[in-house]
Amino acid sequence: MKKQFLDIFRHKKPILAMLHLKGDDAQDVLERAKREIELYRENGVDAVIVESYYGNYYDMERVLAYLQKADLDLIYGVNCLNVDPMGFELARRYNAAFVQLDSVAGHLKVRDDPAFHEFMKLNRETYKGYVLGGVRFKYQPYLSGRSLEEDLQIAMTRCDAIVVTQDATGQETSMEKIKEFRSIIGDFPLIIGAGVTAENCAEQFQVGDGAIVGSYFKDTYKDSGDVDGSHVKALVDACNQIRAKQ
Repeated sequence: MKKQFLDIFRHKKPILAMLHLKGDDAQDVLERAKREIELYRENGVDAVIVESYYGNYYDMERVLAYLQKADLDLIYGVNCLNVDPMGFELARRYNAAFVQLDSVAGHLKVRDDPAFHEFMKLNRETYKGYVLGGVRFKYQPYLSGRSLEEDLQIAMTRCDAIVVTQDATGQETSMEKIKEFRSIIGDFPLIIGAGVTAENCAEQFQVGDGAIVGSYFKDTYKDSGDVDGSHVKALVDACNQIRAKQ
């Protein structure tokens, strides 16, 4: 029987670290990604997400091929921004444990939603991994006209964990929004997708089940920076203190 999404991780409140694929050329992107992966592993993150934030599809392929071949005992997922079908294709091809989609409900006009529903149904049937799905996600449009409750109820049929963010990359997700999502989805997995830090994780994880982290791990605390191992360690250490109390 397939595990629940949160059960694939060794620890409670998993930290999923972003690989933004920054670099001056294809080789630089790959080498930077390798260094970042090692910093994440050394400092105890629970998974990495290969995302086409700065890089492109081919960069994603190279990094995923490295992860698959290196066999690092590290969970990894995929987010192919703006091209969801290729996210699923890459996840299948390179045995990624999960796909992240920035939105699985609310971002389409009513007339377009049935096609997306069938797209999700098809890929859920043919991809054996997990799906993380955003609702009212940063930078995503709201076009459905449905209430948040309606869109979240639909989203739970399309993914294995809901991802909640505020309005921008690195911006702290408000407790008000996190609690609102929790009140609607009950004990369905809720991942905080932006703004978790060593300073706020204790409060955020009182409600959220895990976090996707990118900007906080950079030396500048901004998405354009470089991964700093001390920042990774600070958040993982803070998270470990929370885990020890549970």
